[in-house]
Order: sequence, then C-alpha cells, then structure tokens
Amino acid sequence: MPDVRLIERDRRDRLGEGLLWSAREAALYWVDILDARVNRLDLASGRVDNWAMPDTIGWLIERESGGFVAGLGRAFVALSFDPLAIEPIAEPEPERDGNRFNDAKADAAGRIWAGSMPFTCDRPSGSFYRLDPDGQVARIEDGYTIPNGPAIGDGFLFHTDTALDTIFRYPVNDDGSVGPREPHIIFEPDWGHPDGMTIDADGHLWVACWGGSCVARFDPTGRRERTIALPASQITNVAFAGNALDRMFVTSAADGVDEPQAGCLFEVDPGCRGISPYRYLG
Repeated sequence: MPDVRLIERDRRDRLGEGLLWSAREAALYWVDILDARVNRLDLASGRVDNWAMPDTIGWLIERESGGFVAGLGRAFVALSFDPLAIEPIAEPEPERDGNRFNDAKADAAGRIWAGSMPFTCDRPSGSFYRLDPDGQVARIEDGYTIPNGPAIGDGFLFHTDTALDTIFRYPVNDDGSVGPREPHIIFEPDWGHPDGMTIDADGHLWVACWGGSCVARFDPTGRRERTIALPASQITNVAFAGNALDRMFVTSAADGVDEPQAGCLFEVDPGCRGISPYRYLG
C-alpha cells in the first residue's frame, strides 16, 4: 500500500466532502455535510480550524472577487469567514424541501455546476444545475438520486449518479449549454460506488470509491489504470493541493459504519500533479 498519512485533528466527519485547494490562502477546505461544518487545513502549520453552519453544506468554491460560494441546504449562497457572513444568491428548487446540495465544481468560464439530492438517498428527486456568473441558474438534468463529483475536462464535464454506479460525460459548449449525457464509466461490483472526482494534469480522472476503500485513476478512455487503498471504506472526495499541486487529499465518512479511521482526512502520494481549481466569476 502506498504511504497514507492521517491528518491529525480533534474530530471526524460524519460525511466529509467538497475538498477545495485555496492557493491564495495556502489552505485546504472541505465540509462535513451532515454535521454542517466547514473545515480548513493550513498546509504550512498543519492547523485545522472549523466553523459551524446553519444548515447542511455540500461544498464551497472560491470567488474571484474574494470569499466563497457555497451550497447551503438547497441554496446557492455567498460565504465568508471571520466574521461568518452568509448572503443568498439563488434557491433553484424551493418546492423540494426534502433535498439538499451535495457536490459542485467551477469551470474555466467561472460557472458553477452543482447537484442536489434527497436526504434519504432513495429516490430520483435531485437535479444538476449550472450557476452562471450573472447569478442565473439553469437546470441541466433532472432525476438524480445521488449526484456526485463534477470534474471539468477539455470540453467535457464528468458527473455521476452514485446510485447508478455510472459516471456520465457531457460535452460542454462555450455558452454553457451541454450535449447529450453519455455513460463514460460503469463501475464493476467490486469497485465500490463512484463518488467525488477530479482530473489530473495528464487528463486522467481520479474517483473516490464509496464502499471500495480506495481512490481509482481512470485514463481518458475510461480504463481503470490503478487504485490507492485507504483505511476506511466510505471514501467520498479527492483533490490535489499544495503549491505544485502534487499532494492528494481524500475525505471519508463515519456515518453508518464502525471503523477506527472512518471520517478522517487522508493524504496520499498520487505520483502526478493536478490542475488549479477554477473560481466563480460572479
């Protein structure tokens, strides 16, 4: 097993998710969706801070103008810390009170792509949205049960419904419209279930494998090229960090399992580099 480092801190995440590398702060952010907290790891000192949120939080993405955009409950909000300040941007599905946001990414045009899902994880009441820099929201696709892991490639967007064990690929046009959704990778039964994702500098897709105790790397054709084993079963998200983007961090979930390292944050050596995360331009 490649070296796996446990990040020391005083709590574990019920549902760790939403990893984000902030180059301007030299810090790694991530969320605990179910315990409604934002975590921040300072890479230089190893210090971990966290903030309580007023609702479940699925993700946060940096704004070019400063601060963050977050998926709080089922709303897009502007978020800043010290002091904590939250301002609404849009709520695309006010009628779906059993839903929440789950995962999101920004693209090179400064748009945010985000999925919603039911708290119960058992019905296709979720949707996939695009938040444009002008604050307008478009519903891209309906009928998701557990939307996860947007990853932005060269002209394509990868997205998964974990409940279907399928990673889909959308062609994305310059104006943000998308072409037909096509299956790209269908998980085999012993791989676990596809969760959060990111793309490395070689164009390979890294996928957190819920129930599979690993992260997996897929080449551009969709072939599983290798895996890195981890000491927890419910692996949820993966991201590159550090000034050279050569450090990989992985989140996990403690909810529903009795495992010593479930809900911990891990660091592994990916043997490659990532690409800088994009910021929201609104």
